Amino acid sequence: LVGHGPSPSSSTAGAEKREKRFRAHQGFGDHHGGVTGAHTYFYADEAKCDQHMETFLRCIDASSGSSDDGFSAIKLTALARPQFLVRLSEVLMKWRKFFHQMATEQGQAGRAVLDTKLELEKLQEALANLGIASKAESQQWFTGENRRTSSTVDLLDWNSLFDSRTKISKPLLIPNRKTGQLKPLLSRFSEEEELQMKRVLQRMDVLAKRAMEKGVRLMVDAEQSYFQPAISHLTVETQRRFNKSRPIIYNTYQCYLKEAYNNVTGDVELSRREGWHFGTKLVRGAYMEQERERAAQMGYEDPINPTYEKTNEMYHRCLDYVLEEIKRSRKASVMVASHNEDTVKFTLRRMMELGIHPSDKKVCFGQLLGMCDQITFPLGQAGFPVYKYVPYGPVNEVLPYLSRRAQENRGFMQRANRERDLLWKEVKRRLLTGNLFS
Repeated sequence: LVGHGPSPSSSTAGAEKREKRFRAHQGFGDHHGGVTGAHTYFYADEAKCDQHMETFLRCIDASSGSSDDGFSAIKLTALARPQFLVRLSEVLMKWRKFFHQMATEQGQAGRAVLDTKLELEKLQEALANLGIASKAESQQWFTGENRRTSSTVDLLDWNSLFDSRTKISKPLLIPNRKTGQLKPLLSRFSEEEELQMKRVLQRMDVLAKRAMEKGVRLMVDAEQSYFQPAISHLTVETQRRFNKSRPIIYNTYQCYLKEAYNNVTGDVELSRREGWHFGTKLVRGAYMEQERERAAQMGYEDPINPTYEKTNEMYHRCLDYVLEEIKRSRKASVMVASHNEDTVKFTLRRMMELGIHPSDKKVCFGQLLGMCDQITFPLGQAGFPVYKYVPYGPVNEVLPYLSRRAQENRGFMQRANRERDLLWKEVKRRLLTGNLFS
């Protein structure tokens, strides 16, 4: 332990800046630099990815042997080429950007993501005028393959269209707003990259099947925001397959991102429509320094919330939305992965208000081994499912990870002093009562 401006020109300028975020950058090829709070992987070759998969399989086995209903965490940059994940993220964001451009032209700029709905008839006219698809073709897109009856199209419908259209041979075209020329959306995808997509999904499939077999839940860690659209896309594909009866696969949302609430609400709504169980781990985030440095160097908007207080607000907003979904459907589960006492208290209060009981096991808590035991143990003693995140492996690999965690959580020193004071107080109480070892 992801609004547009009032005029097409300002919207396009903003979109171009955002698009820069999902381009490969030589200086950030090795994504270790500036990372303070997470283990990172650097791509060597496909054989190395297979080795990482074997390591993750052993982690799943270890988790199964050590606790009931355990968790095991994986990182997709260990299972796929990071440059491929950046490329896929770029393609996904271009497709979504096209949706928002058309929404702006239909006078819907500035609306909340799930409230933005394109009128189907106007959309079909626009696609025909741009030369992307005739009305007959687009009619088949929206009514044939997806059996739609609605007269509007929202972003989830649009993303679903991407999934279905990329599985056929005819290229999916989108307009270049500067030149007016149509460009294939997948023009930069090679046969090798298509193979990489299949391979990473196959590896995730192997891990998910082992997790299901062993009674372990699989958490896909969030990573840098320029990988994240691809990571989330691949994770949702796996959730669709394995979360049909219970949440086996958990996606991770970083609440220091400005787009976190949109990402959470979009995926919850998708799980409602498709009927699978939504599983999530909520974290604040571990890549702030690197994210900001990359944004400054490449000239796009900093994706991170401007202050710690804004991140706290985002965390509680996302968490509250998931808790409401748990109450509504009982088909959502959340791990509150936080060392923040206020966040834990907020969760406990909202659970009580919403009637979510600890024994429901829809809400669990997670802290790092050796950190914030004054939060972990009282939660466990009160009957809440609570987990310690245990990084293990060769000393030379684990110690740098732990040192980055300590650097990320400098505020822990104050809490460590508090823990020491609480322990000393308890020792004195036991000495005075003659119950030192009870």
